Amino acid sequence: MSEQPPSQPEKGATEKFWEATRKTLHSATVQANRYKRLVQKKIDLASLHKKIGHAHSDLGRMVDDLREAGETNILENDKLVHLFQGLDGLKQAAAHLEEEIEAIKVETGDEEEPKAPPADPS
Repeated sequence: MSEQPPSQPEKGATEKFWEATRKTLHSATVQANRYKRLVQKKIDLASLHKKIGHAHSDLGRMVDDLREAGETNILENDKLVHLFQGLDGLKQAAAHLEEEIEAIKVETGDEEEPKAPPADPS
């Protein structure tokens, strides 16, 4: 009798149950981490939009003050140019965050599953 041992021993019902549970927990953890990253990026984006709104307000106030002071070349004022540069930086950061949010949304969640520990032969 030359029986060859099977390449994969059959799993019992308990082992199948624990393997399915482990896979489900891993999947839930991956999805929870993805959701956490997405929410944090959206919070950061909302904060940036608030800063952009404040910068717009400061910009309008500064332009009005310069106009009332009788300045003729308002757009060449150093303070105003500096404010425009800061506003451009905020807009670029917001655009970058929006791209990151879209990238997180399209993630499939097919991250590699952790390897199961080897079965105890005893």
